[in-house]
Amino acid sequence: MHEQELKRGPSKHVQAGLSDDDTIQMYRMMVTARMYDERATVLQRAGKVPFHVSGIGQECAQVAAAFALRPGRDLFFPYYRDYGFVLSVGMTLRELMLALFFKAEDPNSGGRQMAGHFGHKKLNIFTGSSPVTTQVPHAVGAAYAARLRGEESVAFVTFGEGSSNQGDFHEGCNFAGVHKLPVILMCENNQYAISVPVRQQIAGRIVDRAIGYGFPGVRVDGNDPFAVYTAVREARERGLAGEGPTLIEAMMYRISPHSTSDNDLLYRTKEEVEEHRSKDGIPKLRDYLIEQGLWDDEKEASLREAISEELKEAAEYAERAPYPAPEDTLLHVYGDDEGERGGGTAWQR
Repeated sequence: MHEQELKRGPSKHVQAGLSDDDTIQMYRMMVTARMYDERATVLQRAGKVPFHVSGIGQECAQVAAAFALRPGRDLFFPYYRDYGFVLSVGMTLRELMLALFFKAEDPNSGGRQMAGHFGHKKLNIFTGSSPVTTQVPHAVGAAYAARLRGEESVAFVTFGEGSSNQGDFHEGCNFAGVHKLPVILMCENNQYAISVPVRQQIAGRIVDRAIGYGFPGVRVDGNDPFAVYTAVREARERGLAGEGPTLIEAMMYRISPHSTSDNDLLYRTKEEVEEHRSKDGIPKLRDYLIEQGLWDDEKEASLREAISEELKEAAEYAERAPYPAPEDTLLHVYGDDEGERGGGTAWQR
């Protein structure tokens, strides 16, 4: 134990059940996700890729949640901003770049879907789609199936606060509550549904909606990784104990525009964005690590240099990689003998 812990009591990460190495790795994943996001925006602005939807400002909660789950066992239903989450459960920067460039090797969809539409069979990431909130009933159904098979796993699903107004959310919550399914529903409340502020979306609190479906709701600061980690870990324990679902509302702010097609200054001010930028969880975690004696400027520079090199290699590889063949558009639309024999393209396997 560090000398300062003896004087002040256990550090926040220790109280949450995280080791020093866990906490450092969480920070590394957050920085990796942030730098990927920034590079993807640059590539879009340079005309290299057609579109990017950003998750800047939301990485802290995404990474913390991933660390509280069990890759290889749990079932994941991320939404389109969850770069921090998918990286933390095993996706690589090369795989994200292949999706961003719509290339045939893209493990999510073989270049058939927009970037941010995750799906990775080997990592238990279930395919998402463009209509928002469809992943909620999918997660509930997968949790039900896992229970029927006797598997010790939970389904974890994320969505934005605007999505919580859709019928899919309410139907999923109702079914999960009735059957006490092991589902963790995490709303990443980033304050805006595209251009609509939360005050014009919802009269009450999203977290309180859990009461109507008979399970707990927990609201946490999405910029506090230890609070998010604890909430998700406890929700997982509840689910595995047969106590049913948990709704987590992680409060955060979407620092970036909705997408590279959005002019966010049409509906909010620079001052508002800068105010929330000052609450960003990534630099706060860096300061915490430095305070704990676990990080310094040299380690920071080394980390960013290594990520930059990996991003450069990933982008160059993805840019050179072949696009899907035009006729591949017709694959996996109807059943065929190849599919029945267990064939298919690399992204399905």
